[in-house]
Amino acid sequence: MIEPTSLASWTRALRKQLDALGFDSDVLCRQAGLDPQLMDDPNARYPLSATTRLWELAVQASGDPAIGLRVSRFVSPTTFHALGYALVASGSLREVFERIVRYHQVVSDALELHLSRAEDRYCFTLKVPTGSPAPAPEALDAFAAIYVRTCRNRLGREYAPLAVYLRRAEPADPHPWHKVFRAPVYFAAEEDRLEFSLEDFDSHLDDANPELAEHNETVLKRTLAQLKPLTWERKVRDAIEEQLPEGEPSAERIAQALHLSLRSLQRHLADEGCRFDTLLNESRENLALLHLRDPQCSLSEISYLLGFADTSSFSRAFKRWTGMTPGQFRDGLR
Repeated sequence: MIEPTSLASWTRALRKQLDALGFDSDVLCRQAGLDPQLMDDPNARYPLSATTRLWELAVQASGDPAIGLRVSRFVSPTTFHALGYALVASGSLREVFERIVRYHQVVSDALELHLSRAEDRYCFTLKVPTGSPAPAPEALDAFAAIYVRTCRNRLGREYAPLAVYLRRAEPADPHPWHKVFRAPVYFAAEEDRLEFSLEDFDSHLDDANPELAEHNETVLKRTLAQLKPLTWERKVRDAIEEQLPEGEPSAERIAQALHLSLRSLQRHLADEGCRFDTLLNESRENLALLHLRDPQCSLSEISYLLGFADTSSFSRAFKRWTGMTPGQFRDGLR
């Protein structure tokens, strides 16, 4: 089984906490087997075993089993790149957590996240994938604290969840956990779970920015696709994007580029639940949304890059995808 990984930049928050306590985080990182310089690479990832070792060293050095709770102070939207900005722009807390569930693997694939609605609350669950090693309890503390902090950033610093459940054993001094969450905290629970009020989650947030959220979702989808194994779907998408400037590529042309017969290409895609025409449309739409955000890119240039015969063909297709013309979409961005 492939070892889970997490964004190297996410570990920077722990490093800042260690530096604030007067420890040499550079030395501790190297002891854990982490290259500190990778934290400046926005795409670099660390293996779970090494980050777990760093958490263990951090607890030993500080003597503080609650160090994970304190790390959330050093987390900002930039820590999680496009995901952080998409969360800031979300229209409600429900949208925030739906995006966390959808794109969390961009940050770390060591956990599976689930959001479910019960009769009087939303339940947000953090599960370790079957057969995978569990992250350090302090890492789970940090994630839980970051999620609650995210709510406070949108609803006010006094905000509190309904309840917090943690699988970790009850600490000798549970006060730091109660102080951070300001809610009932249950240790030695069956699962790691946060529970939130329905009303809090469904109310609209005044500082929402749908265009910004959508733009960052486009980036996240690309990143997520790159993290996944090289499926036939992804190979076909890549081939389509490469050939679009030469005109709309046919399935036959893409099959030839991938050294396949047309029947083999169709069979591979069918096995993955995909269709060629759907992938072609989705690729064009995603690229259109990307190019339209660049004010230097004219509509005729975008039409060419997407393989359309002329601007009017592109405009008709864009209206079919989004319900608006390219011009209306650009006006909305302004």
